[in-house]
Amino acid sequence: MVGVRDGAGRGQVRAAAQWVGLLALSAAVTLGLDAIGLPAAWLIGPMIAAIALGVGGASVRVPASGFTVAQAIIGCLVAHAVTPSILLSIARNWPLMLGTVGLTVLVSGIVGWLFVRYGNLPGTTAAWGVSPGAASAMVAMAGEHGADARLVAVMQYLRVVLVVLSASLVTHALKAGQPQGGAAAVAPGEALDPLGLAATLLVAAVGGWAGHRFRIPSGALLVPMVLGALVQSGAGVTLQLPHPLLTVTYTVIGWSIGLRFTREVLRHALRAVPQMLLSTGLMIALCSLSAWFLVSLLPTDPLTAFLATSPGGLDSVVVIALGSGVDLPLVLALQTLRLFIVVLSGPPLARLIARYA
Repeated sequence: MVGVRDGAGRGQVRAAAQWVGLLALSAAVTLGLDAIGLPAAWLIGPMIAAIALGVGGASVRVPASGFTVAQAIIGCLVAHAVTPSILLSIARNWPLMLGTVGLTVLVSGIVGWLFVRYGNLPGTTAAWGVSPGAASAMVAMAGEHGADARLVAVMQYLRVVLVVLSASLVTHALKAGQPQGGAAAVAPGEALDPLGLAATLLVAAVGGWAGHRFRIPSGALLVPMVLGALVQSGAGVTLQLPHPLLTVTYTVIGWSIGLRFTREVLRHALRAVPQMLLSTGLMIALCSLSAWFLVSLLPTDPLTAFLATSPGGLDSVVVIALGSGVDLPLVLALQTLRLFIVVLSGPPLARLIARYA
C-alpha cells in the first residue's frame, strides 16, 4: 500500500509540474505573439505550448467538461456581439451562401477522393480526415464507419491548427498598418454588472449542458449562442464577459487542441504526415479561392470572406473574427451553415468516395 501511495504521489507531483510548465510556456509564447500584434494570440500561444508539451510526452489533459465550458463561454461572447442580423444576412444571401458552403464541401470531397485514390492512407481515412469542420464529430463517426480514427483525429486537429495559424497570419497581413487593439477578442468595455455576469454564467452552464446532453453538433457553442441572444433581446440583460474570463477560456481551448498531438499519435501517423500537410494546405488554398469568388459577388472585404470560408473550426475562427473588425454576421452565418452541412453530408460523402476511389 505504501508503494501504491508513493507512486500516486509521484504521479501527482509530475502532473503538477507539467501544468506549471504548460502555464509558463503558454504565457511566454502568448506574450511574444501579442507583442507583435498577432490576432488571437491568447488562443494560439497556449495551443503552441500545448503541442510542444504533448509531443514531448506530457500526460496531462484538459477535462472534457472544461472544453465544453470554454466553448459555452465563446458562444456567450458571440451572442454578446451578434444581433439578429445573422439570420437577416442568411435570408438575403442564402443562395450564394449555400453555394459557397457547397463549394467547400465539394472541394473537400475532391481532395478526399485524390488521397483515397492515390495516397497510402488506409480505407476511407482520408475521406473523413479532410472533412472541413466538426472535428470531434468526424472522428467519432469515422470509427463507427471502419476508418482509422487515430489517423482521422490527427488529420482533423492538424487542419484546425493550420487553419488557426493561417487565418491569424492572413488577418495580421491584411490589418498591417491599421491600428490594432489587443490580440484577444474581448467584449466591449463596460462597468462590471453582477447581474450581467451571473446571466452569462447561467447561459453558459445551461446552454453548454444542453448542447452536450443532446449531442448537437458543436452544441456547446451554438446553444449558448442562441440562448444568450434570446436573453439579451428578450430579457433586456446585457451579457458580461470580463477579460480574465475570456483569457482563461482561450487558454483552455488552445490547450484542448494542442494536447491532442501526442508523440504516440504522431508516431503512428508519421509516414502519412506529408500527405496530411498537403491535403490540409490544398483545402485551405481552394477555400481561399472560394473566398475570392465571395468578394467578387458580395459587397464584403477580403478578410471577412477568408474567415467566412476557412475550413473550421468554428470556435477558433470566431475568436479571430471577433478581434479583427470584420463582418461578424457573415462569418458566423457561413461557418454555422457549413458546420451543419458537413455533419449531415459526412457519412454519405465518405461512402461515395470509397465506392468510386
